[in-house]
This record gives sequence, structure tokens and C-alpha cells, in this order.
Amino acid sequence: MMTEGKGPLAGVRVVEFAGIGPCPFSGMLLAQMGAEVLRIERAGHADYLPIPPQFDFLNTGKTRLAVDLKSPEGLARLMDIIATAEIVIEGYRPGVMERLGLGPKDCHARNPRLVYGRVTGWGQDGPYAAEAGHDINYIAITGALHAIGPAGGPPVPPLNLVGDFGGGVYLCFGVAAALVSARSTGRGQVVETAMVDAAAHLMTFLYGLRQAGLWSLDRGDNEADGGFPFYGVYRAGDGGWLAVAAAEMKFRLALIDGLGLDRDLAKRAASRQAWPDIRGQLAGAFATRSRDEWCDLLAGTDACVSPVLNMDEAPSNPHAVVRGLFTTDNGVVRPAPAPRFSEGSSAPSFAEPGALLERWGCP
Repeated sequence: MMTEGKGPLAGVRVVEFAGIGPCPFSGMLLAQMGAEVLRIERAGHADYLPIPPQFDFLNTGKTRLAVDLKSPEGLARLMDIIATAEIVIEGYRPGVMERLGLGPKDCHARNPRLVYGRVTGWGQDGPYAAEAGHDINYIAITGALHAIGPAGGPPVPPLNLVGDFGGGVYLCFGVAAALVSARSTGRGQVVETAMVDAAAHLMTFLYGLRQAGLWSLDRGDNEADGGFPFYGVYRAGDGGWLAVAAAEMKFRLALIDGLGLDRDLAKRAASRQAWPDIRGQLAGAFATRSRDEWCDLLAGTDACVSPVLNMDEAPSNPHAVVRGLFTTDNGVVRPAPAPRFSEGSSAPSFAEPGALLERWGCP
């Protein structure tokens, strides 16, 4: 089975070494942009998470090939494949690919135009480079984890969106940028991404606020972390939750009018001492109706109120339906590719291993 490649990266040949977290996510992004992604899996090794194929979203749209990475025959075949590729991505610990004979120097000796992308947790160097870890370990040393959580409580892991998938986005962006350079200069390069790098860079805006004296280190004491009463989450009368982001004055007034409260609350919010009282009044008002009743009542008012939907509810939201935020295939729901392009749809280009390798000139 083969599908016609579309999208801005149509025809770009990518070799992805199987792993978990950021590397397969980056490979998914490249595939959804139209690249031909060949996922190299270690023969005889089971997947880290035994996800049924129809739900293995990070790896759909990729051609999968099992290879014995430690055998001379497997290494020779991989080198023939890499010689025809434009991008290689891998997410192993520092030194693993070099020990296999598949490091950047080995690959560039066969393919000088190759963009070699690698992603780790701690980076290729530094005192933690060889240590094991997972998402929250990496974001813990950047200031990101410390800033997330309720006032008076512990930091709360933001799923694995900041370290793992943030790292995957940076890897994808990096290899795409390096590909532009390689095509113009004829020289490939190594793109090194670390989850600590990505998490730290994602904090750029907040580091500016902190040094300008506009951000407190106390969780729940800032305008964007739930401290400001007009920017936070409130429980409705039915137990559902509402996201409120009426930060600017005109939006605060729209919210207050919709809730039937005194407009003076909007001005009082300039004083931090008034925040607890304002939050209490807003909470009391939201508790008088259900989540969906408030959404219907405040719709179109610029009160900046949205329902907090769970993963079962989100695909049916009217805006999600009209925008096509999710796709459904045989009852399986998955997020749609992003971003969107005015020319060429974002569609994975899948082929059976034999057909893909024959097209690449290395059957």
C-alpha cells in the first residue's frame, strides 16, 4: 500500500531511529508535512509502550523496518539507506550511535549533505549528560517546573508537553532549517537538541518578566499562573470547570456584567490585596450555574470564558468540529496535523518497506 506524498516536505527522505518521546513526535511532524519517514526499529526488541497499531499515533504515516543494528550486514544496509536520505533523526543517549558506527561522522562520510538531528534529555555534554531521566527531570532544572502549580502546593508536572514534545518540536524545526541550508550549500550538519534546551528556551518570555520585576517566584501569585482572579479556572455549579482569561479591562467588565456583579471589581483588581476577595466573589457567582449554562450565557460577550473539556469531550466541541481539530477514521479519533498550509495538504506519505527502499534506490 502506498499513499501519494503531499505537503511542503513532499519527497524529503527521513530516517528515524526508533525511540520514545521527542524523536518519534518529531518524525510524526515531518511525516505529516509530507516527508517520507523510514522508522528503523531494532530487530527483536519490543516497543516501550505496546500500543495497538490503530492508536499508535506517533508512528502512523511512517514506513517501519526492523534491522539488527549490531550486525555487520545490518550496519551495511543502514549505511546504504542513509546514503540516499536527506535527514536522520535519533534520540539515544550520548555515545550510543557512535558505538554502533552510526554517529554523525560515520554518516557524513557516506553522505556529506546529510542533516543529522539528535535529541537527548540533558544534551551531548555537561555533568548530567550520561544520566538517565525523563521529562520532569529535564524541565526541573530550567525553572519551568517550579513555576507551574497551585499556590502553597507542590509544582505540578505539565504532562510531558514541555520537555518531551517541546524537544520534539525543536528537533523538527532544527532539521527543517538545516535542510534549507544543506540544499543551498551542499553541506549537511548536526542539529543537536536537548529537552533542557527546549524547556529553557520556552521560558524566554518569563525570564524577561522575572528580571524586570514583573514575575514572582511564588506560584499562584502572578497574572498568568492563576494568581490574578480574572485569569484562572473556576468550578461551576455542576462540578465542571471554566477557564477565565478576562485579563484586560474591557474583558473584565464583560465578565462582571455577565455574572451580575459590581463593576467596581474590575478596578479593584489593580490591588493585589483585593485578589482573594475578588476571586471569592467570582467563584461564588460561577457556582450558581452549570458549566455549559455559563458558556451559553457568556457566548459572544468577549468575557473570555471557555469550558475546560476532557479528551472525550473536546472532539465534539463546535469550534473543534468546524475547524477540523480532530479527525475520525473507523471510530478512532486523533488530533489533526498542524500547522496548515495554503498549498498542499499535510498528509503522511506511507509505503511498504520494499516499495519505499526501491524508490530510494536501495532495495
